[in-house]
Parts: sequence; structure tokens; C-alpha cells
Amino acid sequence: MADITKRFGWRHLRAAPTSHVRHHRSGQLAHDGAGLSFWFRPLTAALSEVPVDDRELAMTFHARTADFQDVAVQATVTYRIADPAVAAERLDFSVDPDSGVWRGAPLEQLATLLTESAQQHALDVLARTPLAAALADGVPAVRERVTRGLGGEPRLPATGIEVVAVRVMALRPEPEVERALRTPARELIQQEADRATYERRAVAVERERAIAENELASQIELARREEQLVEQRGANTRREAEEQAAADAVRVGAEADRAVRLARAQAEAAREAGEARAAAQAAWLRVHGEADVATLHALTGTRLAENLPRIDSVTLTPDVLTGLLARLGAGQEPPA
Repeated sequence: MADITKRFGWRHLRAAPTSHVRHHRSGQLAHDGAGLSFWFRPLTAALSEVPVDDRELAMTFHARTADFQDVAVQATVTYRIADPAVAAERLDFSVDPDSGVWRGAPLEQLATLLTESAQQHALDVLARTPLAAALADGVPAVRERVTRGLGGEPRLPATGIEVVAVRVMALRPEPEVERALRTPARELIQQEADRATYERRAVAVERERAIAENELASQIELARREEQLVEQRGANTRREAEEQAAADAVRVGAEADRAVRLARAQAEAAREAGEARAAAQAAWLRVHGEADVATLHALTGTRLAENLPRIDSVTLTPDVLTGLLARLGAGQEPPA
């Protein structure tokens, strides 16, 4: 929108570089160009402002495929007004000399023209395409057909419009159809996910089985080694017992031999001692048999004195001495 200021009945217009301004004064073209700035009288001036920059027109419309399915088409058309003079003659781009605002809605007219032209070509190509093919390859086909159709549309150059680019963002079926179409793919994805889950579980089970087998093999090997250890300990104990028994047998044999030898020595010593005592007794008897009676009495007294208990002191009373002396005087032997 142009910037218009008021000064003492005059108007000053300053346009943007992307706006093409045409100024007619009394039916004659006074100013024509982009980014102009000039003074004018409002009562004699006719102004039009045509944008010459690239503009984006987003459009959404519905179409029907060859199998009678509705699809929504989302597209964007980039255009510009290549010939502002022609556009100003074909469409109402006039502006109010006081406010600089368009008197009509020229951009809406351009949008309607482009939307209807693009929709016509899109409907034409989708009407001969089944829904599955349209969803798979419909976007490039529709874009190519709309680009070619708008490029060959005679009304657009006649209006001064040039199409710069066409973009088709999406072709979407109705929500129910889209859910129905998604179901097989979702089922396939779910099947793949389930298969991956089962495979992962199978791998986990196989690993657990391998771990359990390893643990069982380890336990079996440990039990076998414990059995060998028990057998070895039993063999060691048996060998120790056998060696201990052999040692005890040797020790008992040695002690028995020593006892036998000791007994034999003691018996020999006793025999010799007995023989010696017997010889001594025989000699003693032989000596006593050959001796006279007086000698035997003396020996008897001597042996009796040897066997009597020791007498430390003897007390003689007057009565004992009197009786003993009386017997001695009478020639009697004292009592034994």
C-alpha cells in the first residue's frame, strides 16, 4: 500500500520498490513505474498500484479419483505480475488518493483465477487415476500437470500474470479411507515388530539355555572333581591307615620280641639264681652235716642273734637279778 500524505490540498505519494504505480492526470499517463514518489492533485488524479513481487498462493481443494474416492489436494502456486500495465487494465488496482487503499480486491480475483485453473488441471489428472496410484505417485503427476496447464493457460498472460512455481504438498484421502489404508501397513509393521520380539525372545531363551547348560556342565564337572577329591581323600586315608597299621604291627612285633627276650632273660636269670641258691643251700647243708653239735649250737645262736630285733637298753630289776643269781648258785640253767 502506497504512503500518501496531505499538504495544503496537494497529496504526496511514496510507493514501495515492489509496487508499480500508474498516475493518470485528466486521462493522460503522468507517472508510470515502480518505487515512484511524486505530488499530485486528488481531484484530477487516477492512481493504480500493482505489486510486482513474487507472491505465494496456498490452496486446498477436493478431487475424486477413478475409483470414486475423495482426496484433498494441498498445493502452493508462486506467481508474479509480469506486466503491470496489462494487469492494471484487466483488473481493478485503483487506490484511493487520500488513503492509498485499493478500492477493490484485485488480489482475491487473481487468487480465484489461479485456484480455479490449478484445480481444473488437478481434477483432470486425478479423475483418471485410482486412489492407490494417486497416493503413491499422484503428487509429482499433479504437480507436473498443474504446472503445464497453468503455463498453457491463455488467460494468465492476457492478465499480465506469470506463474513462477507450483508445489503440491500432499494428497490425502478421507480419514476413514486413510485409516483403512493404514491398517495393512500397520499390521505388517506390527507383524515385523512381533517377529522381532519373538526373535529377540528366542535369542534370549537360547542364551538362557546356553547359560543353564554351561552352569549344569560346570556343576557336573564340579561334582566329578568333588568325587575324585573324595576318592583321593579316601585313598589317602586308607593308605595312611595301612601305613599306620603296618607301623603298629612293626611296633607290636618289636615290643613282643623285646618282651620275649626280656622274659627269657628274666627266666634265665631266675634259673641261674635258683641254681646258685640251691648250690649255696646244698653247700650250707653239707657244711652243717659235717660240723659237730657244739658248732651247730654256736651257729644257731649266731643266727638267732642276727634275726633278733635290736635292743637298745635292758632294765634289770632286783627281783630278776635275785632269781637269776639264785638259780646260777643252785646250778640251774636260766629260763629261755
